[in-house]
Amino acid sequence: MQTAGKVLIVAGIVLIIAGIIIYFAGNKLGWLGHLPGDIRIEKENVKFYFPVTTMILISILLSIVLWIIRKFL
Repeated sequence: MQTAGKVLIVAGIVLIIAGIIIYFAGNKLGWLGHLPGDIRIEKENVKFYFPVTTMILISILLSIVLWIIRKFL
């Protein structure tokens, strides 16, 4: 159970840091989610948004960060 607790603490810290970044730099990250390849369908009563390119970019960045963390730990 101690390992699960540590994982939850680290996940919470990561979420807090992400929230602080979005709060203070939110207006500078307006391009995120509007990249070429993001699917956006807007009809009269329906809005569908699927940010494919943004998810791929975030996945690549997180993979690199986690690889660097594992390399040094």
